[in-house]
Amino acid sequence: MPAPRVFSYRAAFLTTTDMARFCEVDLKTIHNWVNKGEIPHFRTPGRHLRFRRIDVLEFLRKYGYSIPTILGGGKPKVVVVDDETRSRAIQRALAKRFDVLTFTDPLDAVAALAKFAPDALVYDADLGSVDAIHFLERLQKSEATARIRVFVLSDRKELREKAVKAGAQKAFSKGDVYGVRDALEELTGIAK
Repeated sequence: MPAPRVFSYRAAFLTTTDMARFCEVDLKTIHNWVNKGEIPHFRTPGRHLRFRRIDVLEFLRKYGYSIPTILGGGKPKVVVVDDETRSRAIQRALAKRFDVLTFTDPLDAVAALAKFAPDALVYDADLGSVDAIHFLERLQKSEATARIRVFVLSDRKELREKAVKAGAQKAFSKGDVYGVRDALEELTGIAK
């Protein structure tokens, strides 16, 4: 009998068997949920189902399942796009629990998103070098970045509201570094 697969946060995706084990259901139930669109997924070239850890956490929370401790291990990845001073403050607030990669230019960050495959992006919508709403819409449309949860920072209430309508997970005022940290911890299932 083969040894059970040991899940590590570093594993990029979970299998159908992992999902069935976490939800204490059989494989057919997982396939039914996928067919109904209940859980985001993708298929490998061999047509095997795969699930991102962040999507699994969201699914488990949504339907009241307990979060397995095995999903809490490792450090989730976060990309921060902000001016240099605030980037350092955010990085300090997140560094103990997250792998953080910072950028001051949104275009530099886009190039790294596919390679780094972060769980979340913290984006300063007031940077001005790129139209923030257009940037968010483009992230949502691209297959490589559509699953990345975006948290927007802005001192303008109207821009925060527009950002959420454009697909941002949440929007915060720029001074709310710890609010961002708490939201990221909740999103990624890190126990406090």
